[in-house]
Amino acid sequence: MSLPQRIEEQPLLDPYDLGAGLRLRNRVVMAPMTRARARNAALAPTELHTEYYRQRAGAGLIVSEGTWISPQAIGAVNVPGLYSQEQIRAWSAVTSAVHAEGGAIFAQLAHTGAASHPDFQHGRLPVAPSAVNPGGKVFTPNGLTDTITPRALSTRQIADVVEQYRSAAVNARLAGFDGVELHAQRGYLIAQFLNPALNLRTDAYGGSAEGRARFLFEVLDAVVGVWGPHRVGVKFAPHQALGESDEVSPEVLAVHEYVAGRLDDHSPAYLHLMMTRRPNVRVTEAQRLDSLKLFRPLYRGPLIANAGLDQESGNTIVREGLADLVSFAALFISNPDLPRRFERRLPLAESDRDTFYQGGADGYTDYPSVMT
Repeated sequence: MSLPQRIEEQPLLDPYDLGAGLRLRNRVVMAPMTRARARNAALAPTELHTEYYRQRAGAGLIVSEGTWISPQAIGAVNVPGLYSQEQIRAWSAVTSAVHAEGGAIFAQLAHTGAASHPDFQHGRLPVAPSAVNPGGKVFTPNGLTDTITPRALSTRQIADVVEQYRSAAVNARLAGFDGVELHAQRGYLIAQFLNPALNLRTDAYGGSAEGRARFLFEVLDAVVGVWGPHRVGVKFAPHQALGESDEVSPEVLAVHEYVAGRLDDHSPAYLHLMMTRRPNVRVTEAQRLDSLKLFRPLYRGPLIANAGLDQESGNTIVREGLADLVSFAALFISNPDLPRRFERRLPLAESDRDTFYQGGADGYTDYPSVMT
């Protein structure tokens, strides 16, 4: 069957120069998504991962699922890492497949910090900026359980974690990625340092916006030292409601504003702005505009918008200059050829949430493209 021609110009489908020689075919970004398919002792990607990312290589940029920078960073089941030779080799197959389709892919580097559990750490306590229980749930090999009070990192141990990020960045280069993204969003270690409710330190890594942001910038500088300018992105979620309140924490927001205002000095590839207030709660159009209008002036580099956007709202914010690129998550699960569907204005398939984390090909590599 012949496909309908592109109906109209759409800013999302325009190419974009990300810098450092990386020109993206469009401004549609595949957001990082945990899919829990690394069911092997090595926590290495499999042939399923290679096919999954290959199918979605039509994105201007793919950001991989969060990948563990070290065994200490692990905090979820069946999620791959980037700290062993076996993992590097397995990721090399993924990046080669994406590049063969003309795509680009960054690795998201992750450390769960206090959101981990002794079940992942051979009985040891997880690490954090301060000994504060984040008060959530964690799914471990032994089932769903409560988080516990972690152990606070010493200054020397913080330097060790920065080195873990640097080492993972080296491994990402060896695996053939085009760059890396720092997972600094809600709940993980970098975000814990940014959060005044979880970071009670009185040393150089706490006590003020500058202090709480110090860890992030040390990690960023270490990773940029590996990759060079414009190949390291940062993803954060500044609009966090804490406890039972539905209101965004002004203290958390202030730290993220400080970070955004300083990012240009560190030559990142982009700021990936996650605008949700709570997990799995849809962002309103007014909330989205408030967020973009706040952070667009603070950071002069490329801005990726993320928050339940669709084709129309994505085109609108790019057209109005509120963001340069737009990332999509669930839409990419069920529509591996999402940019092509946008271009032809074809119907979008619905994703099956029951298969998001179940493992295997079902709900992972079996969604058809419009060409099949």
